[in-house]
Amino acid sequence: MLRIPLKRALVGLSKSSKGCVRTTATAASNLIEVFVDGQSVMVEPGTTVLQACEKVGMQIPRFCYHERLSVAGNCRMCLVEIEKAPKVVAACAMPVMKGWNILTNSEKSKKAREGVMEFLLANHPLDCPICDQGGECDLQINSPNLLKDQSMMFGSDRSRFLEGKRAVEDKNIGPLVKTIMTRCIQCTRCIRFASEIAGVDDLGTTGRGNDMQVGTYIEKMFMSELSGNIIDICPVGALTSKPYAFTARPWETRKTESIDVMDAVGSNIVVSTRTGEVMRILPRMHEDINEEWISDKTRFAYDGLKRQRLTEPMVRNEKGLLTYTSWEDALSCVAGMLQSFQGNDVAAIAGGLVDAEALIALKDLLNRVDSDTLCTEEVFPTTGAGTDLRSSYLLNTTIAGVEEADVVLLVGTNPRFEAPLFNARIRKSWLHNDLKVALIGSPVDLTYRYDHLGDSPKILQDIAFGSHPFSQVLHEAKKPMVVVGSSALQRSDGAAILAAVSNIAQKIQMSSGVTRDWKVMNILHRIASQVAALDLGYKPGVEAIRKNPPKVLFLLGADGGCITRQDLPKDCFIIYQGHHGDVGAPIADVILPGAAYTEKSATYVNTEGRAQQTKVAVTPPGLAREDWKILRALSEIAGMTLPYDTLDQVRNRLEEVSPNLVRYDDVEGANYFQQANELSKLVNQQLLADPLIPPQLTIKDFYMTDSISRASQTMAKCVKAVTEGAQAVEEPSIC
Repeated sequence: MLRIPLKRALVGLSKSSKGCVRTTATAASNLIEVFVDGQSVMVEPGTTVLQACEKVGMQIPRFCYHERLSVAGNCRMCLVEIEKAPKVVAACAMPVMKGWNILTNSEKSKKAREGVMEFLLANHPLDCPICDQGGECDLQINSPNLLKDQSMMFGSDRSRFLEGKRAVEDKNIGPLVKTIMTRCIQCTRCIRFASEIAGVDDLGTTGRGNDMQVGTYIEKMFMSELSGNIIDICPVGALTSKPYAFTARPWETRKTESIDVMDAVGSNIVVSTRTGEVMRILPRMHEDINEEWISDKTRFAYDGLKRQRLTEPMVRNEKGLLTYTSWEDALSCVAGMLQSFQGNDVAAIAGGLVDAEALIALKDLLNRVDSDTLCTEEVFPTTGAGTDLRSSYLLNTTIAGVEEADVVLLVGTNPRFEAPLFNARIRKSWLHNDLKVALIGSPVDLTYRYDHLGDSPKILQDIAFGSHPFSQVLHEAKKPMVVVGSSALQRSDGAAILAAVSNIAQKIQMSSGVTRDWKVMNILHRIASQVAALDLGYKPGVEAIRKNPPKVLFLLGADGGCITRQDLPKDCFIIYQGHHGDVGAPIADVILPGAAYTEKSATYVNTEGRAQQTKVAVTPPGLAREDWKILRALSEIAGMTLPYDTLDQVRNRLEEVSPNLVRYDDVEGANYFQQANELSKLVNQQLLADPLIPPQLTIKDFYMTDSISRASQTMAKCVKAVTEGAQAVEEPSIC
């Protein structure tokens, strides 16, 4: 095995040697001086030759080295000469020593790299015209920092290899990643990513020398919610995207920076489009959220944006059938109903993919008919920690803050599938910082070891009273975190669970050495719209609608199935506004087609309270329009015109109601403990003995959770592959 596995016993090593971005400052007196091509540079002890060279702007070619993975040193492309040393050294693996003079472009270095490149290209096929990595291959164009063709810049102009090239059988590792293993250069990046970041030891090497192959040892899928990231880190075309195969070249596509809404993490992404169609989605760097990774649902569910779309307004006719109509007729029909009913006879439910601009427009519209029955699909207790206090429904420690924690208690959640990038942060801290993790809830397959304390929420009471052994662990911790899954708060005893967690957090804050600026209590949401909806005063859950059924119900992207026709009076008039014909549209009397997240400039707030914006990558299909524009037009026809005509004016209104919604990429500090603890005492609810079971127990539950992913054929293939095996979705190989 040509790799250096990360082990928890290695936490004493410096983070720089592990490729981590976050490092601690070193006093100037501890710095050592080295020379790069005669240029002096001061570096920390333990800095590698490659890092020292990059510090002065000298680029070193590499294939196996990656900043976020352990050092393997097996491609040998980064060979450099050290003055007076007997032979060249691998720059990625060699720590510098005081006074070294590193020669990056000496004749010896050039010859060594030429030899390495010749060996790499000896068996590498000339597939560039048909390779999906074309235009992005490290052999062909720039590495992350290199500006020139590596094979041309550092290789020879001819090859001495005359024999037949090696051929390797391709592996079927699932419906997402296509393997062309003849192109593999054995850099082992994919193996190290799977082992270190994804926490899945499915990939490895077999054989030696010319017979070495990367694979899964036995015929099996690469089972990970982060598997698509191995496509990005593969330096050549050995691992490519199956859904994207042979569809476009990178120079043909237009790239739009945006954010993901498939979960509440808010991963930063790049949407690649061509001729008005989303071709693929790639990760975008954001150190505080997703680093440079994204989940498979984020990456591959984009084909759901093309299927089951609502493209024209529809109205239910006398026969009970939905028929196409014009915008004028559809809006006039809805406006007539709004003019006929007032107060709580009009209600609205907001779904999981709704943006903040649409939420404020819907709120203002219903307020003009004297209704305040605005609900979300997700339930969140209105007592227990007080939803009027913003920090009671946020991940207060922040996603990146997990790296500072020393103890994490998970309550009723499976972060691996509810928030894969948050789970990756926990694993990163578990590997590098000796983080201790415990879980209350159903046992789940996490990517790190944890202590299972049980599945009953009553354990929270024992911890709060100090009678549970884990109480001592929390009180001895310097920076503990208690993370409650939003699904645990959907139960009838959700308020009691939230109150118990708030009580634990308050006691830890008061009795241990936790600093005042460190927040112990954290809520991990699953859907993208929930935080913004709570910020704007929406009522969590639809209980108010069940108790007082309205005459007019507005479903804004509500596809969670939280309410059905049977829950409402027969004469209830239902308006559905959204982008997919999923769960909400079939029960509606009027359908107003909206825009998906790739088709509008919109604001979303992630689970840590960070506001971010999507950007317009493609235009909405057919007659679909942005949600806030539909509501603005409806208000005008109904004679209750909303006071904004442009997106900037809508955001000014957002700022009036909740200023944090327009402070983009900013996380406000929380200050809640004392007030929230007082509110938690008002809860008159008992904890139930029923076990805490998160809704996404296995990877099968991960792929299809919203209207977009449910419309995706790729996600359907993933579910089929998980249940029936990779062979069930295997397609004939074209190349």
